Amino acid sequence: MSMTSMPAPVGFRRDQVRLDDLRAIVEQPPVEYPYADRTMQGVPVFEADALRSAITAAADDRPVRDTLAAVLHDGPGIFVIAGAFDHEIVDRATDEFNAMIAQQHAEGRAVGDHYAKPGANDRVWNAIEKLALAAPDVFVDYYANDMIALGALAWLGPGYQISSQVNVVNPGGEAQRPHRDYHLGFMTDDEAEAYPAHAHLLSPMLTLQGAVAHCDMPVESGPTMYLPHSQKYPLGYLAWRNPEVIDYFASNKTQLPVAKGDVVFFNPALFHAAGSNVTTDIKRMANLIQVSSAMGRAMETMDRIAMSKAVYETLADRTASGWTRAAIVNAATAAADGYAFPTNLDHDPPLGGLTPPSHLSILLDALDDGAPLDEFAARADALVARRASR
Repeated sequence: MSMTSMPAPVGFRRDQVRLDDLRAIVEQPPVEYPYADRTMQGVPVFEADALRSAITAAADDRPVRDTLAAVLHDGPGIFVIAGAFDHEIVDRATDEFNAMIAQQHAEGRAVGDHYAKPGANDRVWNAIEKLALAAPDVFVDYYANDMIALGALAWLGPGYQISSQVNVVNPGGEAQRPHRDYHLGFMTDDEAEAYPAHAHLLSPMLTLQGAVAHCDMPVESGPTMYLPHSQKYPLGYLAWRNPEVIDYFASNKTQLPVAKGDVVFFNPALFHAAGSNVTTDIKRMANLIQVSSAMGRAMETMDRIAMSKAVYETLADRTASGWTRAAIVNAATAAADGYAFPTNLDHDPPLGGLTPPSHLSILLDALDDGAPLDEFAARADALVARRASR
């Protein structure tokens, strides 16, 4: 009997990187997208209120989600949602983040940076958990935002997990190196070469990058620089350290001014870098949001049980005051784990369906039941016990 030979697995190597191949992908005319208010430097800008109106008129958010996903996958790889947040909510969160930074300084703690000189910026790692524990009401009001949920659902679908890191580029702060992001973007070339080609193509599908502007960011303050369409270059995870690519990025980058309350979402495979802050008076603060697919894991360890307990009474109060279910779910999703695995199936079997209850479903059920905090805490602790390996 004859055997049909299978093709050998194909991997990517850094010596395959060709600047001309990258240029052929990124040098294309702007595209107009439905629902977009305007295009800036090839990047579509959507007005938050217009998106809300379109979703309400259609009684369906899927057409808008499909458009946003197309921008991220087949288009420039980046879009702006202008006016996504009320300034009052942003300012309350900014006050909390500044207090965290002040505490770090007082304690003499040094924080690093993935792509910039250590100490050049102010960073708050795992800002999402710290905000939930320090100011539950601010957390709930902030992460109830429908535009954050819209972007996450468009790229990742349900069950996503949010993490965030606050980044403040102070006056005089220098630009980052252009790079790609989580997962393979956090690896050396040697490490990235060890992964098969399909893993390079899969990695961007597992994460959505975003940033909420906590102040007005004119170009002089160094808002993030991008190379539109570069997420479509298959060898990109091995290209961003290439000197020719670095020079090309510097000459062809897009740098968009944004306003306080705007949100930028981009494909993590898009070449990007924070810009230089040449002002003397703008501390450029952004809340960098990293949303992970249910099919991946976030890069930070978060005590989501503690977070959900901290924000539970605020969620209950907002529910009683008439908040929409969608707003409650958005905020609860930022605090709780919406994915049922990993777990111990001996102790936590999928009796009611294909999966056992998730942390998020337990939180929402408790809210629906009108359970007091101590009862929800007991349910959450029982989940932890069920998920223990032994």
